[in-house]
Amino acid sequence: MKVLLGVALALALAVIGPSAQSRPLVAPAAAAIYRRLLPRIERIKIFDHHAHPGFAGDEEVDPAPVPPSATLLRLRPEHPDWAAATRALFGATGKARLRKANPGPRYFNAILDRLGVDVSVANRITMSGDFDPARFKWVFYIDPVLFPFDNAALAARNPDQAAFMPNQTKLIRRFAQQAGLRDLPSTLADYLAFVSRVLEDHQRRGAIAAKFEIAYFRSFVFDDPPRDAVSAIYDRYRVGGVPSISEYKTFQDLVFRYVVTECGRLRLPVHIHSSAGAGDYFSVAGASVLNLEPVLRDPRYSATTFVLIHAGDPFDRAAMFMASMKNVWIDSSATGSFVLSANEFKDVLRRWFGIFPDKVTYGSDAFPIDDRIGAEELYWFGVHNARTAAAAALAEMMAAREITEPQAMAIARGYLHDNAASLYK
Repeated sequence: MKVLLGVALALALAVIGPSAQSRPLVAPAAAAIYRRLLPRIERIKIFDHHAHPGFAGDEEVDPAPVPPSATLLRLRPEHPDWAAATRALFGATGKARLRKANPGPRYFNAILDRLGVDVSVANRITMSGDFDPARFKWVFYIDPVLFPFDNAALAARNPDQAAFMPNQTKLIRRFAQQAGLRDLPSTLADYLAFVSRVLEDHQRRGAIAAKFEIAYFRSFVFDDPPRDAVSAIYDRYRVGGVPSISEYKTFQDLVFRYVVTECGRLRLPVHIHSSAGAGDYFSVAGASVLNLEPVLRDPRYSATTFVLIHAGDPFDRAAMFMASMKNVWIDSSATGSFVLSANEFKDVLRRWFGIFPDKVTYGSDAFPIDDRIGAEELYWFGVHNARTAAAAALAEMMAAREITEPQAMAIARGYLHDNAASLYK
């Protein structure tokens, strides 16, 4: 499958014209403003709030490998943006030559430099020597602490879960080994103390935030179970046995809320995948940000910073209004990178910029698909869409006399860099 995709991509690049690439369509009254704004916006250095950098086959990129499913239009090899990305990043020399000329961390630094990206947040299980810590900031996955028991019943639900669960089991065991544990702690209180050690250890090793991919595993409906009930579940399955789905959910509800509380104590922002996802069995309804609202608006978690990764798409309007909370931000990755075209993303950005522009952050969601379609190209996809769509949205807002030009540039700088950078000081 990957070989066929690579051949199709090569053929498509040979057929597509050299100047073809997607673009937003700007209202005639805003066209001149767009041409004036775009060069200035293209010079803004970018803080990429969400990416998964790495090379194909790197098992430390993501612990939830999604089985093959339907391919988004913009990720299909015949889309013209693939040719534009290849030309912009590698010119006539090609990817292999650029990588050979820039060994180690110099390679991905060169990719960021060519795109005007100052800093990229790297969602990874662990970091590697391929990434310069001055340019790549680490966000780790905390989901494994939700899965300490026998996960056989969860894996049996569907093929997606069968692919996901082994990595969760593997990583919770890795966390335990790193903490010097041979078995799960003897009580729920001791297990929660272990969870705190996991968070503190990752923060000590350089992580700037903790990431939940929980939407791939279950719904966002987090009840608030009594401690005694969860303690009984922990005691029952700590040494063996397969918990029921409902028992596991009850346990996870308490541990999720505990992680959120501890991240507030540690000043460690919580990133939550909050949009539709890949795979044939992803529950879009379960991942609705409306299900997260009771957690986000709970005053017990007011010290915790939340980032709604992918902006809740297709529930982005609800997500935008949740960002009215002082401790909630949204991130445009995936939605504005390769799910939507620059033309459609322009309208989304105009809506966001007209509500809470200082709560919107840029992200690429760049990740490696295979040896030909890598994180490098998807970095280009995100930057191209964000710069052109933001310029178009702001130009139309100026033409409608909703904002002034200085305000437009301030919004652009906030979206592309300043809003996210301010979260991490």
